[in-house]
Amino acid sequence: MSKESKRREALIYHAKPTPGKIQVVPTKKYATQRDLSLAYSPGVAEPCLEIAKNVKNVYKYTAKGNLVAVISNGTAVLGLGNIGPEASKPVMEGKGLLFKIFADIDVFDIEVNTENVEEFIQTVKMIAPTFGGINLEDIKAPEAFEIERRLKEELDIPVMHDDQHGTAIISAAALINALEITKKKIEDVKIVISGAGAAAISCSRLYQACGAKRENMVMLDSKGVIRNDRENLSGEKAEFSTHRKIDTLDEAMIDADVFIGLSTANIVSPQMLLAMAKNPIVFAMSNPNPEIEYQLAVDTRKDIIMATGRSDHPNQVNNVLGFPFIFRGALDVRATKINEAMKMAAVKALAKLAKEPVPEQVNIAYGETRLTFGKEYIIPKPFDPRLIAEVPPAVAKAAMESGVATHPIENWEKYKDELLERLGSDNKMIRLLTNRAKMDPKRVVYAEADHLDVLKAAQIAYDEGIAIPILLGRRETIQKLMAEIEFDADIQIIDPKSDEEEFRKNKYAKVYWEQRKRKGVTLYSAKRIMRERNYFAAMMVNEGDADAIISGYSLSYPAVVKPMLELIGLAKGAKRIATTNIMMTQRGPMFLSDTSINIDPSSEDLVKIAQMTARTVRMFGLEPVMALTTFSNFGSSPSPRTTKVRDAVAILHETNPELLVDGELQIDFALNSDMLESAFPFSKLVGQKVNTLIFPNLESANITYKLLKELNKAESIGPIMMGMRKPVHILQLGASVDEIVNMTAISVIDAQQKEKWEKEKGNAK
Repeated sequence: MSKESKRREALIYHAKPTPGKIQVVPTKKYATQRDLSLAYSPGVAEPCLEIAKNVKNVYKYTAKGNLVAVISNGTAVLGLGNIGPEASKPVMEGKGLLFKIFADIDVFDIEVNTENVEEFIQTVKMIAPTFGGINLEDIKAPEAFEIERRLKEELDIPVMHDDQHGTAIISAAALINALEITKKKIEDVKIVISGAGAAAISCSRLYQACGAKRENMVMLDSKGVIRNDRENLSGEKAEFSTHRKIDTLDEAMIDADVFIGLSTANIVSPQMLLAMAKNPIVFAMSNPNPEIEYQLAVDTRKDIIMATGRSDHPNQVNNVLGFPFIFRGALDVRATKINEAMKMAAVKALAKLAKEPVPEQVNIAYGETRLTFGKEYIIPKPFDPRLIAEVPPAVAKAAMESGVATHPIENWEKYKDELLERLGSDNKMIRLLTNRAKMDPKRVVYAEADHLDVLKAAQIAYDEGIAIPILLGRRETIQKLMAEIEFDADIQIIDPKSDEEEFRKNKYAKVYWEQRKRKGVTLYSAKRIMRERNYFAAMMVNEGDADAIISGYSLSYPAVVKPMLELIGLAKGAKRIATTNIMMTQRGPMFLSDTSINIDPSSEDLVKIAQMTARTVRMFGLEPVMALTTFSNFGSSPSPRTTKVRDAVAILHETNPELLVDGELQIDFALNSDMLESAFPFSKLVGQKVNTLIFPNLESANITYKLLKELNKAESIGPIMMGMRKPVHILQLGASVDEIVNMTAISVIDAQQKEKWEKEKGNAK
């Protein structure tokens, strides 16, 4: 994608279909006049009076306790500098989005039109009663230090300048672990800090709190080493000035143990790395380009521990590991401030988490066989689902122990459960899928690439590194559409109907004919059928010219399934195919089967569908908790429609005792654990959170997933084809671009998994 195309895509993303990235959503009923009379006049007077009696009731009756203000004056925005309050708003909205998706914290972004420190402070103080916490953002130094200091002193709610403390907390956790691996003591190491802005100062102070000695630190700004004999130093720079008679980064790096980069790209040379001490620790955190490229650094020093701010290298120092969870813990105990004890608790929690066994879901997301604590894993991954259950409790406990919590937590296990429940409202699964696909992209044939939405999806998959697209369809049409959307890439385009593909068509036709010549197929008819794109695509995968197929955008499901079954067939040991859809719901991802294939499955069919679905759920790093649903509960109806479900459960209990499955169950009992425990305490699903539903027939599964999709706006990934020998995935008619992109990621993951299984079989032999 060209630079201009990326620019336009970014602008369209922010402008359509609704300008901006966040909105206000009601949390109470508002359908009736009674609802409105409670929400506003006259009912609203009652909570107002209660708050007037006791101001702490504001947390009981309003959203204050879960509301953070992200506030900036736009004087130090990302790498853009002083661009003003209005221009900073997209960044502040983006920060609000991250607060919501990682910690379920609501945000109002506030852009203040002043560079005067006193005016800024007074503005924040005057609006502070609205909020449970204040996140200061993108304010230039040295003003940022004074603003934060004053607001922390003068307000009774948590205040944190994330640009300062976020990077400090994450990098301090990484530094603690890196020092442990290198068997170095923090009080002994020599540290070089390139950069003297808010983040660099905060990092240096926090490292000192962890035990680093100020006399062992050398800080540099754009003028070189900050020496104590330099004139006109700010108070913060003077704090970290050195007595050493050195002037340059080259000199500072000699025998240094640690380099902290918070400055600019490509200022560290290989020679500087070679001059460092044994087992150097280098955190090159300039974004998007680090102070030294990752690969160059690890090629230069085999003993290096390297971290950057980038997601495409190990050890990403990412602020999203910190601020959502620090504020979550602070808000949940109604802390009056975020103090040093709370920040240090976050440091220790992050450092400790990196040493614990990594959930399979995270290993799968990052394409790792097994992430383990070591040189390439010194800090948790941003997608680790354990973060919300580990960091906020640590922060909350520190707030309580240091005396700044006004609403102590009593039941910590219940609190952790509540935190984990908050994870269900976002789309982490999609990010995990995309990330995993990028680890090893595969060749995906788009059988209907001459349709604009399919081509757009292929473009996104290509640009994001999710897949290597192969475009099937009318060449002229594809090329024209590519020009329109500026899809300028060296992509394979194949028109099965053109004479240019005669050799390949004849080759595929001969193979197809050899397979089916005793089933009424002639060589002539085989050649003719290879002009059909789905047959041609299937043969590409069969012959190893592609790894996976995406089709079905413009054709009915049966029309696409037929050639796939004919040419590709079932996986070894599979007796039928089925599909499952992943629905992104408020309770987390839900797998629904069978949504597209089996019209009225028998009890034996339901067993096979459940077994295939369980394997698919595990493929995504989750453990299936499965309910077989119908219109009755545990024998309450003698209908054959329910009996087959009951029989399927009995078979599964016998053949798959390790599988957490039960039924037959009505859908509300399956999903409502309190109802289930009250009525059926003997069920295997009591106390469990169901994430997989097996339906008794096609109509109930298909209707349910489409109903969820349209009424609840639940994002759907699927239908995911199960039981095929090769990766084949068929879209719903008229699928959206996002749905096609998601299915592309699924296809790539399917191909990765099938390749892995083949290798394992080969090794076993």
